[in-house]
Amino acid sequence: MALMHSESGGEAAAHAAVGAGHEYPRARIAWSMVAVLMLCYTLSYADRQILAFLVGPLKHDLHITDTQFGVLQGFAFAAFYTGFGLPMGMLADRFSRRNLIGVGVVFWSLTTALCSIARSFGSLMAARMGVGVGEAALSPSAFSMIADSFPRERLSSALSIYTMGIQLGSGLALIIGGVVAQAVSALPPLVLPGVGAIAAWRITFLIVGAPGLLVALLLLTVREPARRALLVTAAGVAVRPGLRETLVQIGLRWRSAAGIAVAISSQATCNYALLSWAPAFFDRVYHWPKARSGLALGLITLGCGCAGLFAGGRLSDRWQSRGKPQGPLLVGLISLVGMALTLAPAMLLPSAGATLACLVAAVFFIGLPIGCGYAALQLIFPNQVRGLVSAAVILVVALSGLTLGPLLPGVFNDHLFHDENMVGYSIALTVLAACVVGIAAIALTLPRYRADYDAVHGG
Repeated sequence: MALMHSESGGEAAAHAAVGAGHEYPRARIAWSMVAVLMLCYTLSYADRQILAFLVGPLKHDLHITDTQFGVLQGFAFAAFYTGFGLPMGMLADRFSRRNLIGVGVVFWSLTTALCSIARSFGSLMAARMGVGVGEAALSPSAFSMIADSFPRERLSSALSIYTMGIQLGSGLALIIGGVVAQAVSALPPLVLPGVGAIAAWRITFLIVGAPGLLVALLLLTVREPARRALLVTAAGVAVRPGLRETLVQIGLRWRSAAGIAVAISSQATCNYALLSWAPAFFDRVYHWPKARSGLALGLITLGCGCAGLFAGGRLSDRWQSRGKPQGPLLVGLISLVGMALTLAPAMLLPSAGATLACLVAAVFFIGLPIGCGYAALQLIFPNQVRGLVSAAVILVVALSGLTLGPLLPGVFNDHLFHDENMVGYSIALTVLAACVVGIAAIALTLPRYRADYDAVHGG
């Protein structure tokens, strides 16, 4: 009954499991689940991105530098997001994924609210780490649930709809953050029971954190889908692999997984560099008020980012249905080339209008591959290891893209250009470096990915 540990045996076991088990849920049930999970993802991104509009008050009240702000926006969140990601992924492979997400939503919402009472760089960093702990529960479970609810020729579209939460949450954070930051900037300090007087701008954290409790209740309407594509024994019996066997399955496909992780990280570096520093860019370079830049950036993120996600998912699924399993990676390649040609130049143009016009295309390219990248990962692994491998890739993305995207522009401002008004050049430099790395990773991954896909699905 033991699983075979050779490469051919591992692939045979995974191939035997594909298509086994229950029928996929009805379309209405599956898409309703995606909608609720997308709402959770939207909330998570609004919570993590709200700091972008609070650079000025944070620097003034907590006496922090641009580099420290980059740490708060990136590393302080990413350290615990990644540290707890792997155990959360293992839990998702073994227990109720819906319930795990619900606990995570409540926890990250409460810690976002706690940011409002932070009195120092250290206490705010601790609260941001708490946000990372809660959010670590979401995506490994969500990816696994969605992969069990849709056939592979529709998986990229389903995951693209789920990951629209990135653009929706970021866009709402930009719009709400700009409006709220502008509205409360002139208000006197507020007094909270048991806390005392706090600056009015801190209420922003309470506004974005509070809806989490309602969203957690909404999760009770979601049905846990039956697990599919299970790893089985030679006798056809589904097994619960231990850590050793899980690592064996990941090891069989490590080249493809590593290439996908680097490509997603490169896209994330560009995305987070823009999201974290665009409000400060428009403030410092064009002297726009926060409400104006927040509205403009938020609308572009909502409209063009979601359009890119939708287009990328449909394009990937079309290639998938026509016998091109590398479709998700090809969408990623288009995205990285597009970002290099639009996002980097946008930060160097001489007028705000020209910058915004270029960002329309850039944000479309940013959104294009997000769902596809994670779909590519699900398609080459058996069910019982999807949570852990998703968490492992998210760990790589967080330690690289999520950390370097916010951090590098601040470091370049402070230590390369020695001028905070050069933030546009710092963003452009970050984007170009990330795109080169991502394009190289996809080029090296394409041949191996096809082999791993065929081993699981037959080819």
